[in-house]
Amino acid sequence: MLDSPTLHALDARRSVPALQLGAPGPDPETLLRMLASAVRVPDHGKKVPFRFLRIAGDARHRLGAFLAQRSRERDPTASDAQVEKDRQRFSHAPLIITVIARPTPSPKVPEQEQLMTAGCVCFALLQAAQALGFGAQWLTAWMAFDPAVHAHLGLDGEERIAGFIHIGTPKTEVPERERPDPAALLQDWEG
Repeated sequence: MLDSPTLHALDARRSVPALQLGAPGPDPETLLRMLASAVRVPDHGKKVPFRFLRIAGDARHRLGAFLAQRSRERDPTASDAQVEKDRQRFSHAPLIITVIARPTPSPKVPEQEQLMTAGCVCFALLQAAQALGFGAQWLTAWMAFDPAVHAHLGLDGEERIAGFIHIGTPKTEVPERERPDPAALLQDWEG
């Protein structure tokens, strides 16, 4: 039991930097399979407080052009290199799934729980992508929190971006990194 395939899959998870993701990305059938796994998250009250927005093909570059413009609006002193970085953010991976949190008022399910559900979807999508042979990275950055970007992507006033999940084929193997020691993080509460 301590050596199960499920634990091996969890232990093997690695983020592949978006810069190192290329084509091919998942085809539509494979993407729907990934999303079918990603929606199997804890969801108190069955509120489904999330939705997906696919950004692929030329839409990635159109979004990049908007981000470059918005970057200059936000900071007129931004360097050309920073503006170009913002322009290219969505140009590397062939597919970006934006996980949009959409909490709804509820007397039984606090907004925080609904936001955590959307976060769980992001993590489950990373796991599903890797299980199907792809690499993925969960990113946010300023654009995940910018009202003008939200409007440009068609979010309503209550929706938020939980993450941009960049998915593609890894161009290189990602090395393991040091992980925290769970024993050092564990405490006993004895009341």
